[in-house]
Amino acid sequence: MTAPVQVPPADRTERQKSASVRGFLLLQLLFDVVLPLGSYYALRALGLSQWWCLTLGTVLGLPWIVHGIVKRRKADVMGLFTLSIMAVATLLSLVTGDPRTLLIRDSWLTAVIGLWVLGTVPTRRPFMLAAMRNVFLAKGGEEAAAGWDSQWETSPGFRHKLRFLTGVWGAVFTLDAGVRVACAATLPVDTVPTVNTVQWLVVLAGLLVFHKQYITRKGLKA
Repeated sequence: MTAPVQVPPADRTERQKSASVRGFLLLQLLFDVVLPLGSYYALRALGLSQWWCLTLGTVLGLPWIVHGIVKRRKADVMGLFTLSIMAVATLLSLVTGDPRTLLIRDSWLTAVIGLWVLGTVPTRRPFMLAAMRNVFLAKGGEEAAAGWDSQWETSPGFRHKLRFLTGVWGAVFTLDAGVRVACAATLPVDTVPTVNTVQWLVVLAGLLVFHKQYITRKGLKA
C-alpha cells in the first residue's frame, strides 16, 4: 500500500490561508455584487417599484457588514460609517420619494474613502505605508515589517513611491465616485445598477493590475 503523502506544515498553512482568502472574496462578491444586483432585477420582474427594489437590496447586504463587526468583536469605523450612510440615504429617499438618492448612496462612501486616502499622501503615514506593511508582516513576519519601516525612514525614493501609489488609489476612488453620481443622476434608473457594477469591477480590476505591476517594477513587492 502506498503511504499517504505528508504535506509539510508550512505548505498546509499557506493552503489554509489561500482557502481563507478565496472564501472571503467569494462572500464579498456575493454580498456586494450578486445579491444586490440580482435581487434588484428579480424584484423588478415581480412588479415592485424601483425604490423598494433598491431598499431591499440594501437590506440583503446588511448581514455582511454585521458579520464583519461581530467577527472582529468591535464596531469598526468603516462598518459604522457604511451603516450610517445606508440609514441616511434611506431616510432621505423616504422624504423625497426619489430612488436616485439610493443610487447615489454608494458614491458617498467611495468618495469619502478616496478623499481620505488622498488626504494621507502628504502625511508621515500615507495609506499604502500601513496597507503594504501588513502584507510584509503576514508573509515575512516582524523582520520583514521592520525592514519595510526602515526603508520608509531612510529612503526618500521609497517614500516618493509609496506616496505616488497612495495618490493613484485615492484619485481613482474619487473619480469613480464622481462618475457614479453622474450615472445615477442622468441614466434611466433601471440601468444604473448594472452600469455601476460593471464600472466598479472594471475600475477595481484595472487598479489591481496597475498596483501589481507598479510594486513589481519599483521593488515594493513582498
